[in-house]
Amino acid sequence: MQAGNAHYRLETDLPASVPVFPLEAALLLPGGRLPLNIFEPRYLQMLDGALAGDRLIGMIQPGLDGACKANGEPELCDVGCLGRIVSLAETGDGRYLIALQGVCRFRVVKEMAVKTPFRQCRIAPFLADLAEDSTASNIDRPALLKTFRAYLQANELDADWESVSRADNMMLVNALSMMAPYGPAEKQALLEAPDLKSRAETLVAITEILLAREADDFGSSLQ
Repeated sequence: MQAGNAHYRLETDLPASVPVFPLEAALLLPGGRLPLNIFEPRYLQMLDGALAGDRLIGMIQPGLDGACKANGEPELCDVGCLGRIVSLAETGDGRYLIALQGVCRFRVVKEMAVKTPFRQCRIAPFLADLAEDSTASNIDRPALLKTFRAYLQANELDADWESVSRADNMMLVNALSMMAPYGPAEKQALLEAPDLKSRAETLVAITEILLAREADDFGSSLQ
């Protein structure tokens, strides 16, 4: 079972529909924790509703092609991740500071016609995310850490390597995927990777491509 999923073991533990929060380049993965600063009125209402109910919302990206619906709202990606509100603090200026704990990914079945100011979707959860990932022990951890460390060094970024060294493979892969400063397409590819081993391999591949691109750009600037 993924960390933080004690509430959710069966499909019947999950809702058939959820309010969704479209946010570009934001990645939530099962077991991961995502901090958010909520200030838009309709999403404050969404959180109030979730807190009064099952505390679940769906994090999802707007469609990668930039297409919009007839009402001007962006189309949504097909896959998102359910998050449970595990902490909330109100600020003095009307904002909510929350943390979401990733539960499981979902596929959008249909966007619902609703009267609420926030969007809601019928979903099909990825039930395999509620169980232990059998590929976790097959991850090439040294290669993953080496590649990601090289990317951080090349971009003059840092990480809490002591915490990284203590993390198990599931926490490591998902935490690195979530903290990676990559774009929407890369984030969606990491989200949609079928299992943890595939996600680790995808993260290494994306990072190596970006490192090579940065090296080419640096070489070009010297010419």
